[in-house]
Amino acid sequence: MTLKRTLPTAFGLLALHPALAAAAESEGGGLFAVNPGLSVWASVVFLALLAILWRFAWGPILGAVEARENRIQSALDESAAQREEAARLLQEHKAQLADARRQASEILAEGRAAADRLRKELEEKARVEAQGIVVAARAEIDREKDRALAELRKESVDLALAAAGRLMKEDLDDTRHRELVVGFLDEMDTLDIDGAEA
Repeated sequence: MTLKRTLPTAFGLLALHPALAAAAESEGGGLFAVNPGLSVWASVVFLALLAILWRFAWGPILGAVEARENRIQSALDESAAQREEAARLLQEHKAQLADARRQASEILAEGRAAADRLRKELEEKARVEAQGIVVAARAEIDREKDRALAELRKESVDLALAAAGRLMKEDLDDTRHRELVVGFLDEMDTLDIDGAEA
């Protein structure tokens, strides 16, 4: 507290002092009668009390009040600094969270793209393998067909030789019979192929 605040308070207390009011009434002057001797002594006592309080009480009281005010202001400043730090950390956390979400989205997109690529590669590989299987199957079918035709031809030659031998009742040697029948069948195959091509 400053002197400007202290003096009006002191004069207010002096004006309301109960001893002054009681002394004024005992002299018969009433509440507002002024006794100069009593007023002087009351003022002296009051000023002495004011000096003692000023010297020994108000200094420490004002120091404690100022120290408390400084502590409160320090706490408020620290609280404001912590609030600002918390806001900064919150913004930083939000930015990190947004970055993590963005990275997660990118990883998911990359995973989907890799899965699509792998699926396409597997489909292409399966298609190529299926084509290879079909080609191999066709080749095997052609080989089996050729083998069956060769077997059929051989049997037909044997049947034709047997039939020709009976019909002719003549005994030609097997080699000559075979040559005649194979030649005939080759001519028939040539005619079938030419007929099919035409």
